[in-house]
Amino acid sequence: MMNDYIAYFNGDWIPYSEVMIHPSDRGFSLGDVVFDTGRTFNGVPFKLKEHIDRLYRSLTYVRIDPRLSPEDMIEITEELISRNEPYRSKVGDFTFTQFVTRGSGGIGKDAEPTVCVRVVPVSFDRSAEGYKSGVSGVITKTQSYNPSSIDPKIKHWSRLNFVLAELEANDLDPGSMAILTDANGNITESTGSNVFIVTDGVLRTAKDDALLQGVSRAMVFDLAKKLDIPVEEDTLQPYDFYTCDEAFFSTTSPCILPMTKVDLRTISDGKPGPVTMQLLSAWGEFVGMDIIDQANHFSSNRS
Repeated sequence: MMNDYIAYFNGDWIPYSEVMIHPSDRGFSLGDVVFDTGRTFNGVPFKLKEHIDRLYRSLTYVRIDPRLSPEDMIEITEELISRNEPYRSKVGDFTFTQFVTRGSGGIGKDAEPTVCVRVVPVSFDRSAEGYKSGVSGVITKTQSYNPSSIDPKIKHWSRLNFVLAELEANDLDPGSMAILTDANGNITESTGSNVFIVTDGVLRTAKDDALLQGVSRAMVFDLAKKLDIPVEEDTLQPYDFYTCDEAFFSTTSPCILPMTKVDLRTISDGKPGPVTMQLLSAWGEFVGMDIIDQANHFSSNRS
C-alpha cells in the first residue's frame, strides 16, 4: 500500500488522500490551472528555483495570483520534502509538483486560488528498462497546440491533445512515447519531455518557439557544453529522426531516456547511443549519484 504522503493544500498540511478539489473549481471544470514538476536526488530538490521561476512565469502569463511569493513557494516545497523524508528510503526519491488553479467563480471574480504542493515517488520502471535497451517513440498525427492559441511555454493541464497523442502512439506501438509536431509537420516535443537527436556527433533539438522550455532540456545544454558536444537548435522533421545516429527524451524523472526506435523503425544499431549515455553519466556526476543504479534498485521489475 502506498504511503499517505503529506501535502500542502491551501495553507494546511494534510494527508494527500484528503486533498479535495471542489467540482466548481475552474482547475477541475475548465483546466484553468498551471503547474510545475521537479524531482529530488538523494532527497535534495533539483533546480528548485528554476522550476519555481517557470511556475511564476506561467502564473503571470495566465493572470492567476497564487497569493504566495516565489520565496514562499520554495519554502513550502522544501518543507514538504522534509516532512516526507521518513518515507524516502523505501522509494528512492520523490517528484514534487506545485499546482495553482484560479479557484471557483468566473473571470473577473475575486476568487481564492487553489494551491497544492505534493510529492509522489519517482517511477523507475520505464527508466530502468529504458537505460538498458531504450524506449520507442511514435510521431503522432495529433499535433502540439498552435502558439497563437496558447503559448507552449506555459506549463498547464489543459492537455487533451497530449492524451490523444499518447493513445495514438500506443495504438501503433504499445508502451511507446508520443512525439508531436507543429502545423507544418516539424517536430516539437513529447508529452512531458523534450526530444533530441544526435547526427554526426552533433546534438540537435527543436527550436523553443513551439515547445515547453524544459528545465531538463536546459540541463542537457549545460552538460553538452561541458563535454564539448556541439548543440544545434534546428527545424527537425520525421526524416531527421529516421536517419539519426541516436535519439533521446529529456524529462524530469529519468533525466535522459534513450530512444532506440521511432515509428517502428530501429534507430542505428538499436542500442542506447554513446553520446546519450555520456550525457546521462555526466548528469549523475553533477547530482552525485549513479542514476542508472538507483533506477535498477528501486524498479518493481528488478529481478
